[in-house]
Amino acid sequence: MDKVELPDGREATREYVKHPGGVCVVPINEKGEVFLVRQFRYPFGRVLTEIPAGKLEYGEDHRECGLRELKEEIGAEPGRFDYLGCLYPTVAYDTEVIHMYLARDLSFGDRDLDDDEFIDVIRLPFEEAVEGAFRGDYPDAKTQLALLKARELLSKE
Repeated sequence: MDKVELPDGREATREYVKHPGGVCVVPINEKGEVFLVRQFRYPFGRVLTEIPAGKLEYGEDHRECGLRELKEEIGAEPGRFDYLGCLYPTVAYDTEVIHMYLARDLSFGDRDLDDDEFIDVIRLPFEEAVEGAFRGDYPDAKTQLALLKARELLSKE
C-alpha cells in the first residue's frame, strides 16, 4: 500500500498488484483458420475460450514467452511472428501488461503443457472468430483485442 498526494493536496492510499505481465498469440494457419484454447478459469468458475497465452517470468523477453506458449499450448512454431502491440488489462489495481502477437506460417509438433494445464484446442475460420469477438463469445479482453488487431493488420497486407 502506498500513500499518495492528490491534486488537491490531500493524502490518500493506493493498493496495487505487481504482475510480471503476459503474452498472447493469434495463430493462423495457411487455410485461414485460427487456433483457440478452451480451459477452466478458476476465478470465473467456468471454461473460457481464448487465444493461446501465458504469464511472463520476471525479466523474460515477451517475444520468447509468446513462442514458448504457442509451442506449449498448441504445438506450433511460427515462420512469421508479428508484434501487435500491448494492452493494460486492469489499470486501476494491477501492473500487468499483455503483449500481443500474430503467428503465421505454422509448423506443428507435440504440445508441451504444464503439469497443471488441461487445455482443449479448437480451430475455426478466422473471420468466424472475429465475429465471435463482436458477439461476446470471448469475454476475455486480450482475445477480443488481439483478434481485432490481427484482422486490421491482415486487411492492410
